Amino acid sequence: MMDTWSKDELSKIAESDDLHISPFREDGVTYGTPTWIWSVVVGEDLYVRAYYGQDSRWYQAAVRQKAGRITVAGMTREVAFVPVDGPINDLIDNAYRAKYSSSPYLSSMISTRSRSATVKVMPCEPTLDRASV
Repeated sequence: MMDTWSKDELSKIAESDDLHISPFREDGVTYGTPTWIWSVVVGEDLYVRAYYGQDSRWYQAAVRQKAGRITVAGMTREVAFVPVDGPINDLIDNAYRAKYSSSPYLSSMISTRSRSATVKVMPCEPTLDRASV
């Protein structure tokens, strides 16, 4: 399993504002409808948050299915989703402030509601048959 982004991928993602996330549907095979979300890079890791917190459908699917696909900066990647909590959220808040400082939605994205729905996105090799995993 490939679980790190290349420096080139990370810099493209960090500069991009077009990330679409598609966790798997209930069947574990079909990708969900792509949802446009904000993303930030902290260190060598990619993080996303749900604007509506844990009630967001894509967030619930990501936590339940633990995998899916993202499309960003002209790349499409199979990914794994790992919920995160704790002190890393302060660094993620800072990354949101730096990247989205001029947005009227910033305060919502660093709110307790959105912080509770923070996910680390890790690249992984596509599996041919997820049902056998």
